[in-house]
Amino acid sequence: QFPFGRRLPCDIYWHGVSFHDNNIFSGQVNKFPGMTETVRKITLSRAMKIMQDLFPLDYDFYPQSWILPEELSLFVDKVRAMKDNDSSWKPTFIVKPDGGCQGDGIYLIRDPSDIRLTGSMQSRPAVVQEYICKPLLVDKLKFDIRLYVLLKSLEPLEIYIAKDGLCRFCTEPYQEPTLKNLHQVFMHLTNYSLNIHSGNFIHSDSVNTGSKRTFSSILFRLSSKGADVKKLWSDIISLVVKTIIALTPELKVYYQSDIPAGKPGPTCFQILGFDILLTKTLNPVLLEVNANPSMRIEHEQEVSPGVFENLPSPVDEGVKVAVIRDTLRLVDPQKKKRKDTQCRFPLVFVVQPCCNLQGLPQKKRANPPSVILCCRCQSLKQAPEASEELLDAPQSPEAALPSLCLKQVFPKYAKQFSHLRLMDRVAALFIRFLGVKGTTKLGPTGFRTFIRNCRLSNSNFSMASVDILYIDITRRWNSMAIDKDSGMCLQAFVEAFFCLARKKYKSLPLHEQVSSLIELCESRLAALRGKRLVCGCS
Repeated sequence: QFPFGRRLPCDIYWHGVSFHDNNIFSGQVNKFPGMTETVRKITLSRAMKIMQDLFPLDYDFYPQSWILPEELSLFVDKVRAMKDNDSSWKPTFIVKPDGGCQGDGIYLIRDPSDIRLTGSMQSRPAVVQEYICKPLLVDKLKFDIRLYVLLKSLEPLEIYIAKDGLCRFCTEPYQEPTLKNLHQVFMHLTNYSLNIHSGNFIHSDSVNTGSKRTFSSILFRLSSKGADVKKLWSDIISLVVKTIIALTPELKVYYQSDIPAGKPGPTCFQILGFDILLTKTLNPVLLEVNANPSMRIEHEQEVSPGVFENLPSPVDEGVKVAVIRDTLRLVDPQKKKRKDTQCRFPLVFVVQPCCNLQGLPQKKRANPPSVILCCRCQSLKQAPEASEELLDAPQSPEAALPSLCLKQVFPKYAKQFSHLRLMDRVAALFIRFLGVKGTTKLGPTGFRTFIRNCRLSNSNFSMASVDILYIDITRRWNSMAIDKDSGMCLQAFVEAFFCLARKKYKSLPLHEQVSSLIELCESRLAALRGKRLVCGCS
């Protein structure tokens, strides 16, 4: 650990919370710039709303959401209209603070008037969503799924999903929401950090019992009852890929700001935690995305009155150790070099000094070493208590390890999702006209240059109208933003782009309007680039 930074270059930098180094010029970092901000509840909801407007059928896995306080009136009007159409409709909604985690500040409501409008609402905004009233139950308990997803690369996009995950259970039998049980968090909220304080919480001794179980054990149980588990997995893969496609435009803006193109810098990868709920009909619903999922493999338990001890958690260990091990295998920069050299000893990562050396044959695990380290075939350092049998490790590092627990889902299934990547192309236009490297907001000159170079102004839409559009949209978005820096953020640019697309292609559906305007801009910019090249040559 290097709490004050490290000057010597490394192959892999493993940061605890976020990407925060400005002096890394090579290697790989386990965080993307801006990921924490991008997956916050409000930013995620806005990104999903854009995709729901463009592709409503593809993004029906995310609950209808409203952002508070800015969309409170829209929320009230929507609920009132629904109740007027159907007087028997009795909805339940869930309110989630934007910066909250581990269940902090979450509560259920039956009517918009129940929202806790305090003075802190402006400083701590929230998202209100439809509550899923009919979840799949196991042993009469509600649960959610934590799946681990590796975003290995942003450009080109490369995504892996862990083949197993964790199911976190509520600790009180589920009942559909009523005014009497709305406040029973152990019945409605699946957060581990909440339910661990319940007297009914059961620490799992095996993968298929207790308050935390493996997803594979639940799938086996569903399969034995005739459920179509293959279709369920396919739907989950689709949910994950579509969610990341919705997030990549914002991530690319942050990435170019911290690691400008053409300058030396690290590449990035990141393990994300996807929280998914299954409905009674086995439809997956996205709850949220966690940029820093917990990788603890032990839990705190009271072993005697007032005495607490950290004890191993077999369920966590079985899933999380494999995820980290195989992430390191996939991003290992020495992998190709080892293929080209005769390396007797592999680079071995030991997460903790216990019997977790899953790559070794069972008979050789009895006396594991504290540390085994071989960097670039230079040395083998063995702890004093290490077993001599470890020196007989096989020649091939991969042969000594289990098969990968991480399955590639993109670009493997890229064809079926390629039509959804419109916002990546809009983000590319936005980044192109940012002008100043290292910024994430577009100034008025950059916006005017975009309009002029793409030849989008005409007699009905003058440059004065362009300035008014920029000022109106930018002022409104900056009033909602936490940071008050001047300029047009990506989401404000998207709104302006949609406005231009609607003006130009009035008779088309929205996704065709946007697609047509993107193609027009790209073709005119390509033509402009060609003219400049000709002028430069002449």
